[in-house]
Amino acid sequence: MAHLLSTTCSVKISSSYRPCGQPLNQVRTALPTSFTIQTSKSPFKRLVFQGDRGGRSFVVRATAAPVRQEVSAQPGSGSNQSPNEPSKPQRVMIIGGDGYCGWATALHLSNRGYDVAIVDSLVRRLFDQQLGLDSLTPISSIHNRLRCWKATTGKTIDLYIGDICDFEFLSETFNSFEPDAVVHFGEQRSAPYSMIDRSRAVFTQKNNVIGTLNVLFAIKEFREQCHLVKLGTMGEYGTPNIDIEEGYITITHNGRTDTLPYPKQASSFYHLSKVHDSNNIAFTCKAWGIRATDLNQGVVYGVRTDETSMHEDLYNRFDYDGVFGTALNRFCVQAAVGHPLTVYGKGGQTRGYLDIRDTVQCVELAIANPAQPGEFRVFNQFTEQFSVNELAALVTKAGEKLGLDVQTISVPNPRVEAEEHYYNAKHTKLIELGLKPHLLSDSLLDSLLNFTVKYKDRVDRKQIMPNVSWRKIGVKPQTVPAN
Repeated sequence: MAHLLSTTCSVKISSSYRPCGQPLNQVRTALPTSFTIQTSKSPFKRLVFQGDRGGRSFVVRATAAPVRQEVSAQPGSGSNQSPNEPSKPQRVMIIGGDGYCGWATALHLSNRGYDVAIVDSLVRRLFDQQLGLDSLTPISSIHNRLRCWKATTGKTIDLYIGDICDFEFLSETFNSFEPDAVVHFGEQRSAPYSMIDRSRAVFTQKNNVIGTLNVLFAIKEFREQCHLVKLGTMGEYGTPNIDIEEGYITITHNGRTDTLPYPKQASSFYHLSKVHDSNNIAFTCKAWGIRATDLNQGVVYGVRTDETSMHEDLYNRFDYDGVFGTALNRFCVQAAVGHPLTVYGKGGQTRGYLDIRDTVQCVELAIANPAQPGEFRVFNQFTEQFSVNELAALVTKAGEKLGLDVQTISVPNPRVEAEEHYYNAKHTKLIELGLKPHLLSDSLLDSLLNFTVKYKDRVDRKQIMPNVSWRKIGVKPQTVPAN
């Protein structure tokens, strides 16, 4: 649900705050004097931050003024008009735009000329507080992030704070922003989180499945031509002993042939929620004529994109803990602090991987080449395949070049999964659309390791080891203990 905490409040900016858009040692400009937030459950259509010229004291006042675009997007790939028509940028709603993939995507699309709005309940930040976790990189509040983006680039990103499981909020958001495309990252995205206890399993399925259903109904009711770009996961497929196709497989059985959705073998309550999403989206494409692209993404690594590197207040989050951290990011942090790399079980688990820079590139390609009405497309979104053992070897080699003593240990696997298996997944459709992959090179690993070494003093070593067990999940609510 969207929250309007008060109609008048003061926001103090620290005197040590460095305005964005300048080198960190050359502060010459003040913060912007206006900033827009969209809310619901209130007669007020927006909040405007008004500040003094010094940029340090702000007052928030409610106003019923209509939404306005304070900065026109520059023509670019965000424009869907012909050269003879006035440029009108595509309007893209990023659900979950405060998260790891969503934040990088929102900045990338804004920088490319799209008219962007972020929709987020900010619950991901709450998870960190509940579980005692923190990002390796210090991340600013969403409000400071968007102020910084405006000051750095002159571009405005609208912000709608609320829960998409609240259909009234989502309806107001759709009617206010009127998106041409919706990029849906707004789900609980951690398999271990969904396996902590019954309440987190229920939350994951309710949040993900109902939230996506609400988005589908909102498109049907308010924006029939809107293109849904939904973040799925390669984990929907599992690890079958045959090649993994992109969404569909042609089967001949008892003399008859058909093309059917590829079989799904989800391995957690999180992955199951993604399977349910895919089925619901496929059905609504067929029944209602919705146009949708399901991006079955592999494991993402990295932290820097061109946009998030512009200023420290634009930095993306970097998770390394056993709940939200992904394999390569975790290994780099472990190497940086001298902790042995934690390989689960035999280490033969093989998955598709991609750089965060390729995530934003894939999303833009999907938006620029939309599905047809009634079409449910599935793209496998990754660039390379690695086993866990192969990743550990690559990090060990890169760490040695930097003078790090990198060791590897095998720890009991907390998951229920095959530890040695065949894995060959197709991923050609995004390449055909123009994806130019950033492959995992030695230089990229060196950069990632150097980045983690820079922030190693922020590492909480108690959060490194896995402490969520697939087999021991129970009904009693758990607070994940520090080891």
